[in-house]
Amino acid sequence: MQVTDQLVAKLAHLSRLYLTDAEQASMRGELQAMIQFVDKLNELDTKGVTPLMHMGDAQNTLRADQPAAMLDNQQAVSQAPAANPPYFSIPKVIRK
Repeated sequence: MQVTDQLVAKLAHLSRLYLTDAEQASMRGELQAMIQFVDKLNELDTKGVTPLMHMGDAQNTLRADQPAAMLDNQQAVSQAPAANPPYFSIPKVIRK
């Protein structure tokens, strides 16, 4: 697969990136190198090789859930810097 300027421009648009001409040329080279690496990996004969999820055999040790005392809504809201009971008040974060 050949990485073209059009492909880099499309990927940048989809990623909401704004690239200068120099950045686009650099990105084209880096993407081409990645694709060549994957193509090289695809040449390997992997028949009979068991797929791995992880390189090691370490596993997470999980603890059992324990019930614990919790704050009720009134206690939680009373500790907030700003509140409109029974809700927390926060600054507006969405712009139109």
